[in-house]
Amino acid sequence: MNRKTFNAALLAALLGISTAASAQSDQPIKILVGFPPGGSTDTVARLLADKMSVVLKQPIIIENKPGAGGRLAAQALKASAPDGLTFMIAPNATPVFQTLLYPPSTLKYDMLKDFAPVAVMVSYPLALAVGQDTGVKTGQEFMAWAKAHPEKASFGTAGAGGQTHFSGLELGKAMGIKLQAVPYRGNGPLVTDLLGGQVAAGVMTAGDILPHQASGRVRVIAVFGAKRSPLMPDVPTFKEQGIDIDAGDAWTGMWAPAKTPPAQVERMQNALQHVLGLPEVRDILTAKATLTPDFRPAEEMERLQRKELAYWGPIIKASGFTPEQ
Repeated sequence: MNRKTFNAALLAALLGISTAASAQSDQPIKILVGFPPGGSTDTVARLLADKMSVVLKQPIIIENKPGAGGRLAAQALKASAPDGLTFMIAPNATPVFQTLLYPPSTLKYDMLKDFAPVAVMVSYPLALAVGQDTGVKTGQEFMAWAKAHPEKASFGTAGAGGQTHFSGLELGKAMGIKLQAVPYRGNGPLVTDLLGGQVAAGVMTAGDILPHQASGRVRVIAVFGAKRSPLMPDVPTFKEQGIDIDAGDAWTGMWAPAKTPPAQVERMQNALQHVLGLPEVRDILTAKATLTPDFRPAEEMERLQRKELAYWGPIIKASGFTPEQ
């Protein structure tokens, strides 16, 4: 090939790349959310999508696919082309608890093989709240109360089979008592019964109960993570109170289909990191959504997934819990 021919070929290749990149930037990015509009996952997705579309100079649309605990969105992500135009935002319940609770024939995907982690975006503490009727103010007092009132030793949770459910069971084990899980259809009904005294305690995301603590009708006595949450720095961990449990925080992340070009994954990762660093975004997340901006890159996110699968797997198996199919 002579120099003139080579230069022509190189120019054509560069033009082809430029045209392809331009064509892609004209297409909207789609973010799948496996929960209804207005929920916490959807709210986070829409807030970040609005900001990222400016950073990426590309439209971003949110497509809600509610149902089956987020599995429908995950199945749709697996079926999507790995072209950098489709992603999924989901809580850790999707990669961790859905994977551990359901067989491959039900899931129709392998979270570790069919998806590429992009980044962790936010985290949020899980807490134990008690009603005023218990008179309990600390973890140790709750343990003593539960032992003295075994017929009332129960905790409410927003549904069965999630992190709050198994965190409550682990708490009972750490205290040497049997705590009975009482599943509700979401945190709303649970908070209502907790305020009304129909259930003694609740394990839930802190953001759902903190607004009610000021009334004095409930008290948040401990968080399940290894350290105090910046969202509620006055609430100690269980470990600080001499109860050996660290069930971790819940978190929300983003995934792409497997085989998405690394450059496209990195592009979204960088956009997320930038947006999560914006003061106005951090203020909205912490003050209004009670969430901690908690950017973690893809490699760290994958390690976190594997760590949680290893931690919760034996716990779920030992519980004997079987979800409804």
